Amino acid sequence: MKKGFYDFEAKSLQGKNVDMKAYQGKVVLVVNTASKCGFTPQLEGLEKLYVKYGEKGLVILGFPCNQFGNQEPGDEKSIAEGCVLNYGVSFPMFSKIDVNGKHAHPLYKYLKSELRGFLSGNIKWNFTKFLLDKQGNPVRRFSPTTSPERMEKYILQYLQ
Repeated sequence: MKKGFYDFEAKSLQGKNVDMKAYQGKVVLVVNTASKCGFTPQLEGLEKLYVKYGEKGLVILGFPCNQFGNQEPGDEKSIAEGCVLNYGVSFPMFSKIDVNGKHAHPLYKYLKSELRGFLSGNIKWNFTKFLLDKQGNPVRRFSPTTSPERMEKYILQYLQ
């Protein structure tokens, strides 16, 4: 049987295994993050979306990644401190992962197979975003340049 979003788990920044089943019934936005990227200020916009729509069923899952220009060189502690101190991030953040290549996290292998990018399935850069509906179906992929504000109308469609 083919795996779905709820069949995966990932390690939180605090080192705990988190089952994606914990997010059943929620609209989920999965994003690969980096603290030293030109797109890092998007964390602020993502946090605003999370605060605005969290009560209505939106959850944002951040996955730090160091595969693009060494823009996430720190350990879990420094990643957590940077996200919270600089951007007030309160949405769930996970341990640093690979999103491409043979060591890519299984969740990312799944998301890329479900929603291929332009020309290939690979993630091109930090802050690529995947939107999943309340049933855990990947429904839309956003490029790193798509701001959180521009995603709001799509998120609202699935929160209805």
